[in-house]
Formats: sequence, C-alpha cells, structure tokens
Amino acid sequence: MTHIEKTVTALKEKFGDAIEQVAVFRGETTAWVKKEVVVEVLRFLKEAPDLRYTFLADLTAYDDWPEEPRFKVAYQLREMTGPVNFRVTCAVHGDDAELPTATGVHLNANWHEREVFDMFGIKFAGHPDLRRILMPADWGGHPLRKDYPLGYEEVEFTFNFDEIEKKKPYAKE
Repeated sequence: MTHIEKTVTALKEKFGDAIEQVAVFRGETTAWVKKEVVVEVLRFLKEAPDLRYTFLADLTAYDDWPEEPRFKVAYQLREMTGPVNFRVTCAVHGDDAELPTATGVHLNANWHEREVFDMFGIKFAGHPDLRRILMPADWGGHPLRKDYPLGYEEVEFTFNFDEIEKKKPYAKE
C-alpha cells in the first residue's frame, strides 16, 4: 500500500462523510473536505505518526464565479521523508467566505492566509494578524476575484493614433 493510499484510508476512517470525495488527476491526489473540519484534517495529517504531512508547502484559492460554492481553498501538504505531496481542498460560498485559521497547525499558514485574504477576500477566523500583505491597506476590492473590475488601456495603432494621443497625460507647457 502506497503512502497516498494509507492517507486516504486513514482520512475516510477518521472523518467519514466529512471527506466529500478523493480525486486523482495527473498523479496528484486531492481530498475534498467540508470546511468545518479542514483544520482537524490538517492536524490529523500532520500529527498521525504513520502519515507525517509536516510541511504546508502552499495554501491558495481560486474563484469559480458565478458558480456556488464560489471559492475553492487548497492546502498543499508534503511528507518530507518520501517525499509525498497531498492536497486538501474545501469549498467556500461567496456570501460566507470564511474558514477557520490553520495557523495553530502550521505556523507558515499565517502568510498564506493573509495572501488569500488580500487577493480573494476570504477571511480566516481566529487568525492572529489578518490584514493585507500585497496590496495597500486602503485598496478597494480583491484583485483575484473574477468579478473584480479590470483596468483597460486602449492599444495604439496607426488608425487610432490621433485619438489616443489626445488622451495621454503629457506635461503642460
């Protein structure tokens, strides 16, 4: 039995219906879990002596707008002696974009959660310092949301040169 198979079996035995599905795509295994138990799952994967996923390599999100649940939050874990990668993912609704913080399990989740908050607006309940990390503190909105307004600058060509030149903010003489 491979380490991944042991992991999936242990998760299903321990958490039962809270494990919504396990998907394998291009050799990468993802366990989809309910958001209410995501921290417990992460703690179990880290502390179980026969699993030892001790390193949170990444924590990110993506936006499936306009579908609901809108956001998917993915925790990329690594068992260092194998090495073996395993992903834990949970779905978060757009109108209730909040998860419990994983900083009590993985200290480096602090920075990852701040980035996800900054870029997507997903809050992490109990986070010790949840504030923007990439954008200025007074920035409006969350740039990686699919409904975030995009800036646009028209491309200059020979047919529209004069029109665009009028809009350019040259210094006044």
